[in-house]
Amino acid sequence: MATPDVVLLTKADCHLCTEARAAVERVTKDLGVQWTEQKIDADPQLQERFAEEIPVVLVNGIQRDFWKIDEERLTRTLKKVLEG
Repeated sequence: MATPDVVLLTKADCHLCTEARAAVERVTKDLGVQWTEQKIDADPQLQERFAEEIPVVLVNGIQRDFWKIDEERLTRTLKKVLEG
């Protein structure tokens, strides 16, 4: 079984990031998957790439969702990775 690398990109003072954090936590907890959060504030490359799309969910380095996290879509994506 493959282990997905789930990263939530966020920035300071972002109300959507708070909602996204909760959504990612719910989905990953249900599936027993770990996730990390990375703030883009101190990374100019990430700021340039994702500034207008934050929050962003990356699964195995691929952008899967942004702004409002679709929990059903994230669940499907993670299940596919877990099934290999």
